Amino acid sequence: MTRDEISELILLKLMQKKEVLKHDFKSRRKEIGYFFIDDLLPEELALEIHNKFPTTDEAVRKKNLREFKFTAYQMDQYDSLLEDLIYAFQDEKVIQLISEICGLKEVYGDENLYAGGLSLMGKDNFLNPHLDNSHDKDRERWRVLNLLYYVTPNWTIENGGNLEVWPNGLKQAQTTIESKFNRLVVMTTHQKSWHSVSKVLKEDIRCCVSNYYFSKQPLLESDTFHVTTFRGRSSEKVKDLFLRLDTTLRSNIRKLFKKGMRENPHQYKK
Repeated sequence: MTRDEISELILLKLMQKKEVLKHDFKSRRKEIGYFFIDDLLPEELALEIHNKFPTTDEAVRKKNLREFKFTAYQMDQYDSLLEDLIYAFQDEKVIQLISEICGLKEVYGDENLYAGGLSLMGKDNFLNPHLDNSHDKDRERWRVLNLLYYVTPNWTIENGGNLEVWPNGLKQAQTTIESKFNRLVVMTTHQKSWHSVSKVLKEDIRCCVSNYYFSKQPLLESDTFHVTTFRGRSSEKVKDLFLRLDTTLRSNIRKLFKKGMRENPHQYKK
């Protein structure tokens, strides 16, 4: 199936649920706006996408206090279906429709897949509560939407590895969004959009396709530039202290070096 054919399938499904999705997003926009849609693609295609995912041995391992996961973003190293799927989400018509659902204007895709691509999480993998980096790789546009498409068959909420959003801050309870097979989640990213991924509890790999959209304007007037900012959970007091210090150090470095001391490798070098 071609990239254009996949984007047409995405458009068709979104159009079918457009008004419901607009309502869902609007009802949550004052906190962390998001919507999700199930059965995004035909089941056979979603299964094929999952089967084409690289193994964790073929991906980049990230393990530290902030996170434990595997990522893949140099898309020409993997099956072409995966690249076509990712760039189907970057199709201008798809971007325009999702932007309309979210009530946004002048939203752009990212051909560099900066911090996007494929994510794989196995048993005991996790992603601590965090705010995404506020900008694109060149600090010219604001990151405004995060698209997460889950493709692991038979994944249940009991397996862990679920998306968590914290609409009332980290001192209040989180909202869990199941990483359900063939589900697309679209959420805002701004200075208050804390989110995380719960620890994977099953001996399996949770697979996700990730995209970001950007804009010339931030979503909140109060938004300022920030690096990816991690925090500990309420039960992780010592870890939270170290993560706060880590954020302060990295933020100070970015004040001195606008694009960092080195180029972030998490981007697609075509």
